Amino acid sequence: MKMYWVKTRWFIKRIFSRFVWDIPNSNQTIYLTFDDGPTPEITEWVLGVLRQRNIKATFFCIGNNIENHPDIFNTIVTEGHAIGNHTYNHLNGWHTNDKVYIENAEAAETSIIKRYPEFEKVKLFRPPYGKMRRTQAKHVCSKGYRIIMWDVLSADFDRNISPEKCLKNVIENTRNGSVIIFHDSIKAATNMQYALPLAIDYLTEKGFRFAKISSPVPVPMQ
Repeated sequence: MKMYWVKTRWFIKRIFSRFVWDIPNSNQTIYLTFDDGPTPEITEWVLGVLRQRNIKATFFCIGNNIENHPDIFNTIVTEGHAIGNHTYNHLNGWHTNDKVYIENAEAAETSIIKRYPEFEKVKLFRPPYGKMRRTQAKHVCSKGYRIIMWDVLSADFDRNISPEKCLKNVIENTRNGSVIIFHDSIKAATNMQYALPLAIDYLTEKGFRFAKISSPVPVPMQ
């Protein structure tokens, strides 16, 4: 049985206070994020939903997927969304040697920058599975990255939950400043494609506005 929190607990945010879990603000802004793309058809479907609703989001891309699908990556960029580094091969930091992990993250950065030089101005990083060692995080932050986690987990990747439960995870836990995570991946597609448009419409009716993550200020590690 998989164990995870749909709503990130306050004490986790406090323990890992140098990571960005949510982005408090005064104008009811929330932040949609997507992990694991670009993925043919699925990422393009997501972009279509966002385009129809005039929403900008943040895509944490896998370097290998960028290399395999550069046209989709270029569409994400040209349509004005923010880009984040999600390592080159979707590595679990807890199970990966520091040197290997760092080299993999740097390879992903190379894939991003050669197609999107502006990435240097706003360097965002999200560890796959939300798992990385402190030494890995310290190195990533020393390179000017902000490590972006999440406040609300849709759990779209979990094939043991229904699309309706995925939607419920989002709409019942989103608050002002929430960072919401979906996945533009094959595994998550069924749940995500049901929940995403309905969640957007519901949250819009509740007065929330959507924005990409764009602050250039890195968060230092102590």
